[in-house]
Amino acid sequence: MKTLNVAVLGQGRSGLDIHCNYLPHDTERFRIAAVVDALPERREKAARLFSCDTYADYTELFGRTDIDLVVNALPSHYHPPVTIDLLEHGFNVLTEKPMARTAAEVDAMIAASEKSGKMLAVFQQSRFAGYYETVKSVLASGKLGRILQISIHFSGFARRWDWQCCQEFGAGSLYNTGPHPLDQALDLLDYRDGMPDILCRMDRANTFGDAEDYVKLILTAPDRPLIDMEVSSCNAYPNFTYNIQGTRGGLQGSLNELKWRYFKLEEAPEQHLIKTPLMKPDGSPAYCSEQLTWYEEEWKANPNDSPFTGAVGKLYSTLYEHLVNGKPLVVTPQQVRQQIAVIERCHEMNPLSRMD
Repeated sequence: MKTLNVAVLGQGRSGLDIHCNYLPHDTERFRIAAVVDALPERREKAARLFSCDTYADYTELFGRTDIDLVVNALPSHYHPPVTIDLLEHGFNVLTEKPMARTAAEVDAMIAASEKSGKMLAVFQQSRFAGYYETVKSVLASGKLGRILQISIHFSGFARRWDWQCCQEFGAGSLYNTGPHPLDQALDLLDYRDGMPDILCRMDRANTFGDAEDYVKLILTAPDRPLIDMEVSSCNAYPNFTYNIQGTRGGLQGSLNELKWRYFKLEEAPEQHLIKTPLMKPDGSPAYCSEQLTWYEEEWKANPNDSPFTGAVGKLYSTLYEHLVNGKPLVVTPQQVRQQIAVIERCHEMNPLSRMD
């Protein structure tokens, strides 16, 4: 089995806690060959932990021909320019989310990939999360009937004062947390040939910066369910991640547990429209009701895994299959472009003042 040499840019929460946490557990397919970080103490730690080369600047990688994949886990506003530079210098790149601030930046990244012939991928690992794969499986089964509404809430109560609440760094809840539920929402909406209709309200609630930390987003498209997406830092009673309404049942649950209930149409009492008043046998008024046989199922996450641990491995598997065996990417830059276009439109609808 071929082992791919990986260079990881950044040793923050994503670079260290996600990418460099996973890669040492998949040594048959991946090897951390280099780490780039501006802070010397982080470089020293990486050299000690991963026995890899370290650099203070990503441009020091230029000229190396043994790097099969570069992971761009730098802060968000560096994703487009650094990714483009890497592609132009002949590297395959996996860039962290958010891919970019604007659709135009995504177009430039895709153009650089096509011109160089190198892979451009986006780290949208939530597409492979166990809870989301279960949601897709239940919907595909048809058990819930025609789906009318899908609510996806990544909400809780928190105050934030780091760089992820500053517009100048391409931050805010929609760019930071939003790519996870929005990638899932657009995948479920399955309206890739056009743009959905968008209704969005954003606000600043508990942030110490100038970016939003409350987002309510409604997506609609012809012959598709309504998508109700929320990313909020002021929800003191978060009670679900998914809540799905269908004509024969529904689903509700969290990242760790899902339940769904449904009835079988062929087992339901036969009914027909009655326009005259409903009566009980004794002639008294009757309420329109029936007894349905409900079936209930559930899914629970592996207690030894976080909601994203398995998803990281599955996304890296798709990269390996693409780079080694030529299989198509599951999450494509073109799909993520639609996500960024939606986010861009939301910001146009909700212009926020900026701090000096």
